[in-house]
Amino acid sequence: MGLIDRSDVPIERMNRGFKLRGKLDLLRDRNLRGNLELLRYRVLGTEIDKGLLFKAAVYIILINVAFIYLKPILYMVTTMVKDARNILDPSVIWVPKSIYWGHLKEASEMLHYGKSFLISLSLASSVAVLQVISCAIAGYAFARLDFPFKKLWGALLLFTFIMPPQITILPSIMLFKSFGWLNTFLPMVVPALFGHGLKGALFVIIYRSFYSTLPKELDEAARMDGAGPFRMFFRVMFPIARSATVVVVLFSFVWNWNDFYFPSLYMFTAEHVPLSITLARMAGEMKIAEGAGELTVYAESIKMAASFLIIMPLLVIYLFAQRWFVEGVERTGLVE
Repeated sequence: MGLIDRSDVPIERMNRGFKLRGKLDLLRDRNLRGNLELLRYRVLGTEIDKGLLFKAAVYIILINVAFIYLKPILYMVTTMVKDARNILDPSVIWVPKSIYWGHLKEASEMLHYGKSFLISLSLASSVAVLQVISCAIAGYAFARLDFPFKKLWGALLLFTFIMPPQITILPSIMLFKSFGWLNTFLPMVVPALFGHGLKGALFVIIYRSFYSTLPKELDEAARMDGAGPFRMFFRVMFPIARSATVVVVLFSFVWNWNDFYFPSLYMFTAEHVPLSITLARMAGEMKIAEGAGELTVYAESIKMAASFLIIMPLLVIYLFAQRWFVEGVERTGLVE
């Protein structure tokens, strides 16, 4: 039998140990690189909008923007429910120690809220409905029909959208005065019947962009069934444009509800006016009272309560119509 050299055994074991240690170090390095790569993908993402870093930046921006818009509303709500003790207490800034609802009642009486609310509601609703009908027809014509001087009328449409309303306000006042329409709702309602009014050109552009995205096969199929332009619009095109209609209705209603400029010029001496005018008149009366030394500690709380009463209907509408509004904005291309 051959003899085994015992001196070679420790060297072989050492070589095996070195190889095993090298493999373990290699596996450890691979695992470390894999973990770092996984961490990089999770933080940065495979695309720029998929990583945690991008999402964190977006949330930070959205929270800051939301705070900018919510802070005045929170201040308004907390101020209108303060009583005299909370108003005079310097330690009470945001959260009052007790809630007082009397300012809402007093603001409602100063605004003549019931009557002014119905006036604002009827004015904003009628203008919104008329603008939907007229602007939808005009947008359909620009998008799907051929008529003389189409490019010229499109350029004029864009010009009316860009041109500030202050340029034409004086001729408009003189025109409506000759018609005997001042101190009435007609200067705001009648232009909406013809696709004009507040932001009318924008609504025509919204409908035009929506109808331009529809396939031409819809027109061809309707013509094969013997439908003319009006029947094609009211039976096919207008029902399809529900998302655009939701956007136009909400925009038109909110803008006409909040509008102070045109009612103040056309109805400056009228007795029955919308809420935007009654709020301005109430602020003027309180300023006169302040000059006469009759101002009370409740002045700011009453103003905040009046502002809350005016924006409350809009908040309720948006609460119920939020889903359709967001869907309509996405489908009409306003977010692009």
